[in-house]
Amino acid sequence: MNNRDIPLVTIGICTYNRADGYLPDTLRSAVAQTYPNLEIVISDNCSEDNTEEIVESFGDPRIRYFKQEQNIGVLDNFNFCVAQARGTYFLLLHDDDLIDPDFIEACLVSADYRNDYGFIRTGVRWIDENGETIKERPNRAVGLSTEDFFRAWFKGEGIQMYLCNTLFNTRWLREVGGFYSERILWCDLVPEVQLAAKHGRLDIEDVKASFRVHGTKNSWAGRIEDWCVDSRYLFDIMLPLVDDPDGSFRRLGMQFFANHCLRYARSVEPLSQRLASYHLIYRSFENTNSVFLRAFIKEPIVGFPKRMLKRIRRGAKRIVSRGNDRLATDTSH
Repeated sequence: MNNRDIPLVTIGICTYNRADGYLPDTLRSAVAQTYPNLEIVISDNCSEDNTEEIVESFGDPRIRYFKQEQNIGVLDNFNFCVAQARGTYFLLLHDDDLIDPDFIEACLVSADYRNDYGFIRTGVRWIDENGETIKERPNRAVGLSTEDFFRAWFKGEGIQMYLCNTLFNTRWLREVGGFYSERILWCDLVPEVQLAAKHGRLDIEDVKASFRVHGTKNSWAGRIEDWCVDSRYLFDIMLPLVDDPDGSFRRLGMQFFANHCLRYARSVEPLSQRLASYHLIYRSFENTNSVFLRAFIKEPIVGFPKRMLKRIRRGAKRIVSRGNDRLATDTSH
């Protein structure tokens, strides 16, 4: 098959000061793709190391390298790659993640080389600093409707939403504004949920991409307000995309995002700020009851006066009760 008969695919790699780290491995996984019609766009966010030399050492004519004159931030760097992409489909590959040699080929063959999917997604594995597999999960979204796809993600039923295993339709990614969100944290999922609802998706069960877990990855832990704001922003985009006459989707989503924020809040110190974080999550997600149940009633809080702790837990139970009454009233309208 001639390259002119199959879609061009762009791999965008945003990088910053990783020449002596994971960037060479990431680049090797990109240039090793078995799919023949490929370009690689690298946006160097004003690195201070020898990133340019590393890129040039590959000597691959498919690579287009850009170095920003100043650091333009994470989000603008993502979208710079989108703007430069010439391909029908676009993969945003972080400079520490990897794709299997047949990742793009598997996606396009499964799509029968069609160019009208919102995105194509495979399964994903998690790897450690040395590239060793921690775990892997096939993509269990095959055959699900958009609403069931969202619900399965909320329930943790085999839906792994990462950039490294997602091939976007470039045109439609641009039409929805590229990668964006209020606080950047869900900037990948905001376009994904819109493309899934409007243009559909193709799910491939096989694991074909690797998400790296390491100590230097920015987990944004402690930025509870940002997580709350961005989660509500994403969820408010999702709600109009589904039919929810009984309010069950809304309740499930509120519970999911509240619990997601709660995982970060548990590590907040000191205790007074952790308690304030719990309360912020509680207010942000319309008094979602599990937040206070888990934070105040079930989890031990070490080093807190027992008498005061009992009062806090009694108060938490009263608030949970009022929150349940409010939710029941809201969803009955």
